[in-house]
Formats: sequence, structure tokens, C-alpha cells
Amino acid sequence: MAAITAPGDWSFGVQLPIQTLTRTLVDPWEDDATVDDLVAIARRCDDRGFDFVGVCDHVAIPDNEYAARMTTTWYDTIATLSFLAAHTRSVRLLSVVWIAAYRHPLQTAKSFGTLDHLSGGRAILGVGAGHVEAEFKALGVDFSTRGKRLDETLDAVRGAFSDTYVSHHGEMFSYTDVGVAPQPRGELPIWIGGMGKAAWRRTGRIGDGYIPMGNAKEQYAEISETIATAAESAGRSGAGCDVGYMPPWTYLLGDVPEGVMALSGGTEALAQDIRAARRVGANTFHLKFRARDVPEYLEQVDAFVEEVVPMVDEA
Repeated sequence: MAAITAPGDWSFGVQLPIQTLTRTLVDPWEDDATVDDLVAIARRCDDRGFDFVGVCDHVAIPDNEYAARMTTTWYDTIATLSFLAAHTRSVRLLSVVWIAAYRHPLQTAKSFGTLDHLSGGRAILGVGAGHVEAEFKALGVDFSTRGKRLDETLDAVRGAFSDTYVSHHGEMFSYTDVGVAPQPRGELPIWIGGMGKAAWRRTGRIGDGYIPMGNAKEQYAEISETIATAAESAGRSGAGCDVGYMPPWTYLLGDVPEGVMALSGGTEALAQDIRAARRVGANTFHLKFRARDVPEYLEQVDAFVEEVVPMVDEA
């Protein structure tokens, strides 16, 4: 496995603000934020040693009740990560998550191979099955086959980088003697997103990490066991894995302001939550900061590195 987290260590990053305005994630200031603001946040994360920054993925949001709180603003994943690659130096660039079923696997391989090549080996392919049925319909993709498409895409992407010319013959996709280049600088890390056992099994079978969807700490014994069992069945036991955990929304600059929904207790509460998650098997942390403007978001990044990280490391 191409895990980014060394044994016994931990890593951390964020899904960037601004790049989606879905109402379940956004703070009010993001509605008027600029591209320069997005770059400033990515650069601050890069400068302060964050391990990854993430950009989500949706193509076309339907006008229906299911998607009513999603809004239509979702920056294109590859365009945004590539743009940010040119403005950063070392932080990894994560799709969180790329809905692989929307694309042919060779397109996914081409996009992430190129991103990794251009960024100096910093891409992480985070993938998921997708959940907006009307979006699948608009793109002409069968919603009921999304799990099969994801599984086959993962095999095909791995295979696309195994040689100069490759072939694949599966239930969903078939091609013979084609080549995809540029290829990744090294082995491309693949993280699997999802809440349940299907995602955990995919992680063990073919992934390098697991992207959580708000899973509780009480689930991590089962998560770790499921990943390990699937990895052993696939002949991959003993390799490292980036097991993700998503702490609650946090505000690290004192008392939580009125009207802001966040974990109370500031830096100490977040450090305690991360330490507890590490004890149950998580080693990769997907942080979520609340802020009222860009400067306050940047301060949260600083506060995490200066105050939370030492408390976690010293435990």
C-alpha cells in the first residue's frame, strides 16, 4: 500500500472551504470569497505542514428536493487541484471524493497521473460511489451499477499504470493495448470514501487509505478489522493504511462565538478527540474549522499547528 502516514505517526488535512458552497458545509463568508482567498488558505496549510488539502466532486446538481441544500457551486476537482498545485510546494492534493463512476477509468488515470506528474508526486486519488441519483441520470450513467463501476475502475486505474500499454476486459469497461502517460511519479495513493462496510472492504482490497464520512469512534474496531480482513484476502496484509477520522467542527480561538456550531473546549477538546481516535486505530485526520472570515480561518490553521499538534504528539 502507498500509505502517506508512517507507522506510529499521524497525518492531517482539510477539505478546503470556498470550492463548494453546499449549505451543509459552508460558512456565510464563503459566499463572497475569492480565488485569492482559496489560494491563501491552501498556501497557509502548505506553509504550516498540513499533509493534504482536499477538493470535492460533483458535475451537475439537479433541481430537486434531494439536492436542495447542495447548491450548484462545486469547483471542478482536477482543474482546482492543478491550479493549487502551482501555488503550493509540498502539501498533497486530495480529491474528496472523486465520483469515479461518472468517468471512464482511463480518463481518471489520465487526470490523476497528470496531476501527480505536474505536482511532483503530490496527488491522492480519493474515490467514492456517489449518491445523487439524478446527477447520474443527467450524465447517462446507471445509478444502480455505481458500486460495480467503482470497483472495476479501481482495478483498471491500478492496471493502467502497470505498464506502457495495458488491456482490461471487464463487465463495465473493455480496451486492448492502450497507454496512459504521464504516469504518477511513484505509486499513486488511493483512498476510499464511504460510511459502511463496502468502503472498508474496498480499502483493504485495493486502497491505501479510508476517507470517513463522520463515522463514530465506536465503529473503528470494526473498520480496522474489516480493512485488515479484506487486505489479507487480497494478499496485501501487513501493509500500512491511512485510516481516516473526521473530528467534529471546531473553533480554536477561544469561546465558540454565538451562532457558530462547533465543538466546545477549543484546542484541548480537539486534541483530546484526536488522541481518542488514535487509540481506536485512526491515523489520518480530516479537520473541519469554523470561521467568520478568511483571516479567522487562517488563524485556525495556525492554532491547530501551534497548540493542538503538540498536545497530540506529547500524549
